[in-house]
Amino acid sequence: QVQLVESGGGLVQAGGSLRLSCAASGRTFRSYIVGWFRQAPGKEREFVAAIRWSEGNAVYADSVKGRFTISSDNGKNTVYLQMNSLKPEDTAVYYCAGGAVGNAYDSWGQGTQVTVSL
Repeated sequence: QVQLVESGGGLVQAGGSLRLSCAASGRTFRSYIVGWFRQAPGKEREFVAAIRWSEGNAVYADSVKGRFTISSDNGKNTVYLQMNSLKPEDTAVYYCAGGAVGNAYDSWGQGTQVTVSL
């Protein structure tokens, strides 16, 4: 089982930037995917971005494409989400999740709050 811990959330003005971190511990797999999801109050959880741990292939939701960048540091067992040009609608609790390629995400972090003010 992999344990995931997010950090880096906070309050930022619109147009600003934040970098979220997702630190993994425990057993990890060569073919492993780490994704970022977010959930705003009263809304369903939505996919933000994901990266294949070893190859670095990344995918993004249309709503964040061009503004957010997901990356991995295998030496630190950490995945990052660099968020630029933040908008108030990016306000949410952000979660990282992991799972083996071809399987559902089965490890989730506790979440970190991101608040973007006008």
